[in-house]
Amino acid sequence: MSASSGDPGGSRRRGSAAGTSSRHVPLDEYRRKRDGNRTPEPVPAAGTGTGTTTRTGSRRGRTAHPIFVIQEHHASSLHWDFRLERDGVLVSWALPKGLPDDPAHNHLAVHTEDHPMAYATFEGDIPKGEYGGGTVTVWDHGHYETDKWTDGEVSVLLDGERSHGHYALFRTRGDQWMIHRKDPPPEGWEPMPERYRPMLAVPGPLPEGDCWAYEFKWDGIRAGAAVEGGRVAVRSRGGGDLTGAFPELRGLGEAMGSTSALFDGELVAFDADGKPDFGLIQRRVRVEDGRRAARLATEVPVSLIIFDLLYLDGEVLTGLPYRERRRRLEALDPRGDHWALTPSFTDLPATRVMDAARKAGLEGVVSKRVAGRYVVGRGHHQWIKTKLVRMQEVVIGGYTAGNGSRRDTFGALLLGVPGDDGLEYVGRVGTGFSREDREELLRRLRTVTRKTSPFAEVPPESNGVVWTRPSVVGEVQFTEWTRDGVLRHPSWRGLRTDKSADDVVRE
Repeated sequence: MSASSGDPGGSRRRGSAAGTSSRHVPLDEYRRKRDGNRTPEPVPAAGTGTGTTTRTGSRRGRTAHPIFVIQEHHASSLHWDFRLERDGVLVSWALPKGLPDDPAHNHLAVHTEDHPMAYATFEGDIPKGEYGGGTVTVWDHGHYETDKWTDGEVSVLLDGERSHGHYALFRTRGDQWMIHRKDPPPEGWEPMPERYRPMLAVPGPLPEGDCWAYEFKWDGIRAGAAVEGGRVAVRSRGGGDLTGAFPELRGLGEAMGSTSALFDGELVAFDADGKPDFGLIQRRVRVEDGRRAARLATEVPVSLIIFDLLYLDGEVLTGLPYRERRRRLEALDPRGDHWALTPSFTDLPATRVMDAARKAGLEGVVSKRVAGRYVVGRGHHQWIKTKLVRMQEVVIGGYTAGNGSRRDTFGALLLGVPGDDGLEYVGRVGTGFSREDREELLRRLRTVTRKTSPFAEVPPESNGVVWTRPSVVGEVQFTEWTRDGVLRHPSWRGLRTDKSADDVVRE
C-alpha cells in the first residue's frame, strides 16, 4: 500500500480526479466561481501557487501521508464535502448523504472543482447568493493512504478523528461518482429498522408512583421520522409514506446533520388558540399532491411532537429502558420550527400533570414505566393512556341515506368494533361532520359497498342501509358506553387513515 500521494497504476490528467499535471495548478475553475471580496473562503491570487502540501504525522505515528478533510456544508441542500490532498490541491467530491456506514449501500459522490490547500481548515459562513452559500464546518480530518488512483477509481485508507477504514470512489457518468465502504460496518453497528412499528399505550386509570414518567397525550396522528444523511422520511404506523404530505418537516433532517436517528412521535396541527385540532391534521394527511401540500403547510402548519428515540447512529435502542432512551433523546434536543420534544415529568404527581393537560386543552396523559423497554408493534401495560375525553376508534359498516341538506351525501354511519365473533355493532353517528368530511366519506364508502351486513348481528332498523366492507376506520368522541355496549352521544372526529380495521379495539 502506497504511503505517498503518487499515482500507482493511474493516469495524471490535468484538472481531473486522477490528479493534476504539476504541483502548481492555477485553480482557474475554483477562482472563477468565487470573488475574494465577497466570500471569506481562501482565494489564491491568479498565477500564485496552490498552497503548501502538508506532511505532518498522524496520531497513529505515521508520517509523510497526505491529508483529507470532510466538511459539513449547509448550503441550498445539506451535503458533506470530501477532499483528498493531491499534488498541492484538495481533490473534492460532494457527498449528499456523507460517508456510508454499510458496504451494502453506496452513496452518491459528485466530483467538484479542486480546492486550494488552505481550504482544509476553512470554517465559516459563505454569503447567501454566492456560490455554495451557507455554513461550512470541519466534520472530520486526518491522513490517508492511497490504494489506487485513476481517472475512474480512487481507493484510499482513511485515518481520521471520526472516519477510519477503506473507501473506494468510482465514476459512473461524467462528474457522477459513487463512494463505497470496503470494510465491514463498525463493530456493534446495526442498520436502521426498515419499518416503523410503534409501541402502543393501553387505556387505564392514572397510575401513581416514582416508577412512572408522565407525558401529555397529543391529539394527532402517530408517526415515525427516520433521519439519515441529512434527509428525513416520515412514516405512518401502518407503513404509509407521509413525507410528501408534510414538507415543513424536511428541515428536521438538515438540523440533525450527520446523525442517524428514528424518532417516535405525533403529528399535530394547532388551532388559533394553540390547542391541538384533530380535524386540521385530517386536512393535511389526506393531501398527496406536492404543490397543494406545500400551500397547506403555510395555511395549516403541522408539528412533529417527539416523545421517543428508537435508533441512534448504528444502535437500536428499543431494548433500553425508557429513562435511558429519554436521556439520549434529550441530549439530541430536537427542537425547531416544526418539531419539538414533549415534556416528561418524573418529579410531579400524576394528578398535577393531568390538571396541566386539562388546562392546556390536551387529550390526557400517557404514563410510562421508567424501567420499561420499548415493545415494538403492540400495546403493552408499561404505557398507560388516561384520557380526559372519551374517544373510540371505529370501523364503518354502512350508512343511511341523507335527508334535507344531507340528501346528496348520507344521514348517519353505522359503526362497529372487532370482537371475538366478528364486527360488533356499537351504534350510529350523525353529528360532527363538516361538508368536506361528508363528501370524502361518501366517495370512500361508495368504493367498498356490499350486499350484506358486515356485522356479526344485523343492527336494528337496518332498512335502507347501504352496507360497506369493514375497511374504513374513523374516530368518534362519546360520553359513555350503554349497558348494551353501544356508544352514547357519539360525535364524529375524523378518519383514521393511519390505521386498519385490525388495529381497532374497544377502549
